Amino acid sequence: MLPLSTQDKAALFAQAQRLHAAGQRLQARKAFEQLILSDPDHAAAHAFLSTLAYEDGDADGFLHHTARALDLAPGSQRLLQAAADRYGRTGHADKALDAYDRLIALDPKAIAPRADKARYLQTLGRFDDAEEMLRKLIKRHPNQPELYRILLGGIRTRKGDPLVRQMVKLWNDPRLNDAGRVHLGFALAKALEEQGETGKVFAFLNRANALQAKIAPLDPQAKDREIAAVLAAQDSDLTPIDGCMDPRPVFVTGMPRSGTTLVEQIIAAHGQAHAGGEMVHALRQAYAHFGAVEKIKPLAQISPAALADYADHYRRLAMRDTGAKSGVITDKAIQSYLIFGLIHRAMPGARIIVVHRDPRDIALSIYKNHFAIGTHRYANDLAEIAHEIKRFRKVVQHWKDRMHGVIQEVHYEALVSDPEPQSRALIAAAGLEWEDQCLDFHQSRAAVQTLSLAQVRQPIHAGRRDAWRRYETELQPFIHAWGTDPWD
Repeated sequence: MLPLSTQDKAALFAQAQRLHAAGQRLQARKAFEQLILSDPDHAAAHAFLSTLAYEDGDADGFLHHTARALDLAPGSQRLLQAAADRYGRTGHADKALDAYDRLIALDPKAIAPRADKARYLQTLGRFDDAEEMLRKLIKRHPNQPELYRILLGGIRTRKGDPLVRQMVKLWNDPRLNDAGRVHLGFALAKALEEQGETGKVFAFLNRANALQAKIAPLDPQAKDREIAAVLAAQDSDLTPIDGCMDPRPVFVTGMPRSGTTLVEQIIAAHGQAHAGGEMVHALRQAYAHFGAVEKIKPLAQISPAALADYADHYRRLAMRDTGAKSGVITDKAIQSYLIFGLIHRAMPGARIIVVHRDPRDIALSIYKNHFAIGTHRYANDLAEIAHEIKRFRKVVQHWKDRMHGVIQEVHYEALVSDPEPQSRALIAAAGLEWEDQCLDFHQSRAAVQTLSLAQVRQPIHAGRRDAWRRYETELQPFIHAWGTDPWD
């Protein structure tokens, strides 16, 4: 094409940005590509194309345009932050760590780049390296509560660790704001439990959870409306459309802290499987393709071609995140349970596995863990946790009634008590042949993006069950709200 003038290039870039902002992705991509044909060194155009390729599941395009953008704008903090996050999510550990190092070099005194790198090192199982970084950060910035919580997510505190006294001192500082007290409360509760001071744990948990609930209030009616609308939209023929996906997804779902990460890691240790972690693509793409919540289009009105397009978009995003070209991809996104009917119809060959655990252990673990502000809002109230588990069970039963034999169920307590036969059954449920290495999942060096990042580096042991008994008195609000329903 003929070279564009500076004025024409500026106009084309502005047009491409408008198209992108308007959601006209294909037209925006073509406009940015046209601009690069005239100006191959247009850093911003490469950055936009990197984002578009990432969101479309175009792994090669994402890597190419990200590299070009970074070469052309090496000092862009925003670009490096996006690259670090996306490289990390797509399994490019070396590239992610390099991006974090470059962020750190841009502003050596900044806290966030070092904290983010340490958190990423934890996901890789490099807990010693992460601990060293975080302890240095805390030494320099002792009044940053989130640093303590991040550190405690990857270590067990030792008796007499001065870190605990330091946290208590900060906790007693009246200048500590609510958000900081949330982070510090969860960290202190974990540290005190590890040191055997269980009688002090719930004082910090109750305060931290109450403050988080204040920051992000719960609207249980909104969740009920979403469930009702989404299930009603799937009241249709659920027979799978023709074909078979490759790679083939295996959806592993359950309540948070129910053992889904353990189940996923056992499957992902198989030679033909890849762990996707908590990918949110199935539900997000369902809402993007067919409308969100109350506006979701009835499944009966969606053509097989549209369903295939939805499934293909999911497949490309899952391949981007895992690097898989074939075989099995595990997906442990919790909210996928809302659309099991759509998944079964649109993704031929997909398997669905639901993990169950004693609700008392689930409730305790949820209440003890910090979730990102605005997510899992029920987690800050023991009675609401009971209601949420019941919601989940009710929806799972709905799908069992609608799709006989499709939902495969795993009980966490049985798995940790008798690992080999339960793991064999699990691998069969995923549609795979048994491999002995599936019991050695804890030796994997793959990144684990979950609150269970430390536990999954350990072999299975039965000591992970019945933790609730130490806190039976403190859990009475949950037990009372649960009522007379059976626990199993």
